[in-house]
Amino acid sequence: MTNIIDKCLEAGLRITNQRRIIIELIDSADDHPDVDTIYRRAIDIDDTISLATIYRTVSLLEQADLIEKVEVGDGKARYELARGHHEHLVDVDNGDIHEFYHAELEELKEKIARDMGFELVGHRLELFGRKLKPN
Repeated sequence: MTNIIDKCLEAGLRITNQRRIIIELIDSADDHPDVDTIYRRAIDIDDTISLATIYRTVSLLEQADLIEKVEVGDGKARYELARGHHEHLVDVDNGDIHEFYHAELEELKEKIARDMGFELVGHRLELFGRKLKPN
């Protein structure tokens, strides 16, 4: 938690108690919460936090590249700390988001871009799947 607070301060963000709560909730989440989920969790800690405060804080954190938006096709923007590049595999049956990194996939994306005459400067990849049933 200290690391993300330090990054906020370095980015020039003022850390109020309410912002600290929101940051902690995103930092400690084992899922990828949307704004409504962050709000519900936040008011359990401090019932004076408004939904507008959540939206403003999430926007500031995203603009400072401290959190990233994850969109998985359910119409809700979800959030996670910016912790380095990785992909997402979404379970279509329960909505769980599984993070992964695969070096060969990274190389393939670079190769595809080069083969098409491009320098890859960014991308977003979400895979959607269903758990296989054991035979």
